[in-house]
Amino acid sequence: MKKVKHELVVLGGGPAGYVAAIRAAQLGIDVACIDENPRFGGTCLRVGCIPSKALLESSHHYEEAKHRFGEHGIQVGDVKLDLDALMARKSKIVDTLTGGIDMLFKKQGVTPYRGRGRFEDATTIAVEGEESVSIEADQVLICAGSHPARLSSVEEDGEYIGNSTTALSFPTVPQKLVVIGAGYIGLELGSVWNRLGSEVIALEAFDRIMPGIDGEIASLAHRGFKKQGIEIRTETFVQSAKRKGDGCVVEIKDGEPIDCDRVLLATGRTPATDDLGLEGINLETDQRGFISVNENFETAVEGVYAAGDCIGGAMLAHKAMEEAIVCIERMVGMKSHVNYDVIPAIVYTHPEIASVGRTEEQLKEDGVDYLKGVCPYGANGRARTLGEIDGRVKILADSVTDRVLGVHIIGARAGDMIAEAATAMEFGASSEDIARTCHAHPTLAEAMHEAALAVDKRAIHTA
Repeated sequence: MKKVKHELVVLGGGPAGYVAAIRAAQLGIDVACIDENPRFGGTCLRVGCIPSKALLESSHHYEEAKHRFGEHGIQVGDVKLDLDALMARKSKIVDTLTGGIDMLFKKQGVTPYRGRGRFEDATTIAVEGEESVSIEADQVLICAGSHPARLSSVEEDGEYIGNSTTALSFPTVPQKLVVIGAGYIGLELGSVWNRLGSEVIALEAFDRIMPGIDGEIASLAHRGFKKQGIEIRTETFVQSAKRKGDGCVVEIKDGEPIDCDRVLLATGRTPATDDLGLEGINLETDQRGFISVNENFETAVEGVYAAGDCIGGAMLAHKAMEEAIVCIERMVGMKSHVNYDVIPAIVYTHPEIASVGRTEEQLKEDGVDYLKGVCPYGANGRARTLGEIDGRVKILADSVTDRVLGVHIIGARAGDMIAEAATAMEFGASSEDIARTCHAHPTLAEAMHEAALAVDKRAIHTA
């Protein structure tokens, strides 16, 4: 087996891993990055964030052409779906972005290894791939990521019954699709296939959809999904899902079984920390498989670090990237930090849902006295011109200090708008700071301005 030496080895090439490797190289560290997949980029770029957003965008255009172009005076005739072309566009985007990581590695001087990496000891990683390599390292950063959670009662076959990866590449549009789990993954992919013509039924064990989202926003979203034709059943417990002939059957507790063409299991994600050889270096995980780290992202084993999904918290690519950069910078003595109170989250349905900071439920539970300012999209001129009047911006501010504690948006381009709120909160802004900032007209961002004014009950364009 070939033996090599690097100062730092990053185990995993997803958002945390490849970003950590690039930042380390920028700081002059001899770094290698290992990933078992042919392409770097992890779940996000290969089979997660990027391909799902490509499908969401394409399916949205298809839906618009079928049902809304007429409002703009555009007559397009009989709109037809070319699913193969839609999937080819998705694949091209993925190939471009994952290929870009190879280019960045080459430019920055990161050494890539493709293969399964496992600890031989705390300073040695064995890579099994096309070429077996034993890598000695001064330090190792685990960026193992996560994978879709499984349910023992759901018999996944990767074809008729599968996870989010399966649902990215259905060969045909299912006549009926059952989605188990009404979180952001299930609702995003459910929206894709609903727009393309599937009858979609989403089953959620909780009494509401998207449990982590602000309750008022989630309620508005629920009504919107229902209007779009997605059937959502809350407080519904799935007992089993299995293949039945050329389709599937989903058994429901205290309910009638559901026959369908395909099943998407979307009940969250779990850390991918198995089969890394952690037991061989006496690095324990918790019961769910997460690795514990300190404020410098150091594990209990000297010289071994971890960041991203595998250490828990919000399983978001941008959070993983931030952790990776801070970890690397702290390794070299830089004073860097992650502000976990200001990690935005976005659901790319239509309308989009975006949030940063605390929800009303969290503030009430913590006994925080707060003020609320709301601006409906219908009061915004740009929203009117876009034909996107369903939605609202909500700002929550401390009733004493006026400091912004949370911002929650449902509406067109909410994912882009939330960046202003995250920036403001990172700098400790008050709602008055946002209200005193001139926002361009006509823009959707004016709804943020109006909501900030509404905190102090001096909104101009809303009653």
